[in-house]
Amino acid sequence: MVEEQKILQALDGLAAGFNAHDIDAIMEFFAEDCSLDLPRGSEPHGTRYVGRDQVRRGLMTRFETTPDVHYGEIENFVSGSTGMSKWLLTGTNLQGEKVSVRGCDFYTFEGGKVIRKDSYWKIVV
Repeated sequence: MVEEQKILQALDGLAAGFNAHDIDAIMEFFAEDCSLDLPRGSEPHGTRYVGRDQVRRGLMTRFETTPDVHYGEIENFVSGSTGMSKWLLTGTNLQGEKVSVRGCDFYTFEGGKVIRKDSYWKIVV
């Protein structure tokens, strides 16, 4: 139960970091040997980034493509070493279009740090 509480606290900290657009605060939660799977990409897992430097680069794309991105209506859950965060992403893309999409992130933790972040979101048409 103590470990699950720590993961819940980490999920809260990650959300705060994303909403503050603070990549350094976000990366404090990630292990050196981490990976990130984004929803879009040419492979079934989306675009994959491996290692802290690549994961940082991958996470920065969110702020670059949606400069005013905000994660709201956040619900966090934990089971064992897995944390899940459900959210409503809102913002404005570089073409000036408003974005509003529901999604979730699955985080795998090891030693108190994120070793994998796997993102999913609804396809809005």
